[in-house]
Amino acid sequence: MTNYTIITTTYPDKIAAKHTAKLLVEQRLAACVQLLPIESIYSWQGEICDENEVMLLIKSRADLFDKIAVLIKENHTYEVPEIVQIPITGGSAAYLGWIGEWAGERIGKCTGD
Repeated sequence: MTNYTIITTTYPDKIAAKHTAKLLVEQRLAACVQLLPIESIYSWQGEICDENEVMLLIKSRADLFDKIAVLIKENHTYEVPEIVQIPITGGSAAYLGWIGEWAGERIGKCTGD
């Protein structure tokens, strides 16, 4: 199993997505979370839905997946939220090292809100 992962989830709006993203980074479950506006077309309860959503790309260590999934479920409005893990099989050694070092330590806050 690879040490690093990207976990994806979607939220109905930026406020909810940003709240979860900040929790993930503050609790050191993710080194970085990117928020992307997307349009999703999907089937739900027998109907075809077309919705604007915000996708989170969560960069983390693979061994933190279960904790991340719990945090997402606890902070989500969807009955069945997307929680998908994609293993990172390669990448910049410096970037992957940064992901690995972030979990578990406290570092100062960046400005840029």
